[in-house]
Amino acid sequence: MIEIFIEDLNQKFNYKEGITLKEILQNLNGKFKDVIGGKFEGEIIDVHTPIKKSGSLKLLTKKDPESLEILRHSLAHIMAQALKEIYGDENVHLGIGPTTENGFYYDVEIEGVRLTDEDLPKIEEKMKEIIKKGYQIERYELPREEAVKFFEEKKEIYKIDIIKHNIPEGEPISLYKQGDFVDLCRGPHLPSTDKAGAFKLISVSGAYWRGKETNPMLQRIYGVAFWSDKELKDYLNMLEEAKKRDHRKIGKELELFMIDEEVGGGLAIWLPKGAIIRKEIEDAWKEEHLKRGYQLVYTPHVGKEHLWQTSGHLSFYQENMYPRMQIEEEGYYVKPMNCPFHVEIYKSKQRSYKELPIRLAELGTVYRYERSGALHGLMRVRGFTQDDAHIICREDQVEDEIRDVLNFALDTLKSYGFDEFEIYLSTRPEKSVGDDRMWEVATQSLRKAIESTGIDYKIDEGGGAFYGPKIDVKIKDAIGRMWQCSTIQFDFNLPQRFDMYYIGEDNQRHRPYMIHRAIFGSIERFIGVLLEHYAGFLPVWLSPVQVKIIPIADKHLDFANKVKDILLQNKVRVEVDDRSERMNKKIRDAELQKIPFMLVIGDKEVENNSVAVREKASGKTESMTVDNFVKKITSLIKEKK
Repeated sequence: MIEIFIEDLNQKFNYKEGITLKEILQNLNGKFKDVIGGKFEGEIIDVHTPIKKSGSLKLLTKKDPESLEILRHSLAHIMAQALKEIYGDENVHLGIGPTTENGFYYDVEIEGVRLTDEDLPKIEEKMKEIIKKGYQIERYELPREEAVKFFEEKKEIYKIDIIKHNIPEGEPISLYKQGDFVDLCRGPHLPSTDKAGAFKLISVSGAYWRGKETNPMLQRIYGVAFWSDKELKDYLNMLEEAKKRDHRKIGKELELFMIDEEVGGGLAIWLPKGAIIRKEIEDAWKEEHLKRGYQLVYTPHVGKEHLWQTSGHLSFYQENMYPRMQIEEEGYYVKPMNCPFHVEIYKSKQRSYKELPIRLAELGTVYRYERSGALHGLMRVRGFTQDDAHIICREDQVEDEIRDVLNFALDTLKSYGFDEFEIYLSTRPEKSVGDDRMWEVATQSLRKAIESTGIDYKIDEGGGAFYGPKIDVKIKDAIGRMWQCSTIQFDFNLPQRFDMYYIGEDNQRHRPYMIHRAIFGSIERFIGVLLEHYAGFLPVWLSPVQVKIIPIADKHLDFANKVKDILLQNKVRVEVDDRSERMNKKIRDAELQKIPFMLVIGDKEVENNSVAVREKASGKTESMTVDNFVKKITSLIKEKK
């Protein structure tokens, strides 16, 4: 017998081992008719899954966010069944069909057919037919040999590959059946197909089996799914808006950056206007760090092999590093992280307890190997600049340092127009380094720092890295998407590997606490987020061109250039449009370039030493003296509004 505590009833029950949620619900005499699954000991299960040990069970309905996992997983199977019915069971070979953040996908091989987006409506219609038929979904298990034989008969080579290489010997092999369709799967799934909610297939792309270029290329069909039509409609509207805001499109239109395949995928080249945005962000970053007691450092782009051996990167991270370079009998690697260099700076001389905390900060460019299929504009690159910092401190300083760095991160993100956050605290995993006391001090300091902000947070129990607990901060953009930005991460590994220490008040050696910290995550990605958040129309202080002067006729050009010189002297980025074009076209072009202010100059303006100020943000035009406009824009720039 096993003992199950049902959270919804706040009551314990004894059941036979292997009981399913469906059987439990039958024993509860129909009290929970809307239940579609459960959460047992933190794991989402369906009504078919046998429960083989004692534990805590939460019943799930459509109102629970976790139930979307069940919906989306079931829709992946419904889509696979639809493909089999449309293109023939013997012609469709199934790979994997997992859920995603907002939906699902399935990797498939279809003999003689290359799908396009035009095929998706036909697949959707077949899926709706399957849903309407209301097939009961059943789960059953097969011995390993029988399962292999079953899929051999169906010529499902990828399912056989999964059984042989992903399912350990002795582990149950479960299959799910709906109508005539059977698939290898762990679940969870709905009780029947007619329980499915609203969905939409959105795209088709290629995907190598197991992500390896040497394996066959399959077709990946993406879908999104929610319980209600309204949720689906809202999400699809957001996707349309996201397309308009795509930073790659904006970056090209505004001539901010480029990625040239002749140079290499994932390696961004900053064009003059994009370089201005980056300079402004980096200058503000440096200025604020110096105010807060950080010391700026610069470190090399490559380091000796022994450095990466000591740090552990060659043991645990080598697949993400670029290959070894041989230089004068020595091995070198391009750096994937800045941390070991900062450790060496700390170790360059003996440190006293009086020197701590030491806060080292660097805009350090690092290089990591990403598969070409994962690259995405500035969001996923191979070379990027981390806004990195490492804080080395004593135990009695930990709490204040964590609180200060979290507030620093939130203040910085707010200054760029973000005011909604999600904060996550990840705690100690089963396998870890560092003693119990250090973990306790670190975890409690992170917790107290978050609570001091008054912002709700979520705990990811056991989700920390093996070398320390951490805080992750996500920001919400203008269309409701969450982006991972700031990370505050303790590290008990590097201080131990590099034998970092300081001389304490007792004249003895002591191991310091080390904190990794990034506010933006990477400059490239953060600029990509900013471009999409603002749809390219950046705050005045970040705009590459802040003012466009538009003379109505050539006779107004001299005065226009005088105004330009005055603005340049006040450190305003300004251009004069002296093209032989109609004024309306010049204004339209300036608007398309997302320039915050246009100054139109005609006879009246020359006579009165004034400008007609057209402000893009408000769409209004007003007349003001040149001096008053200079005061207005320099104030906006200084206040970073």
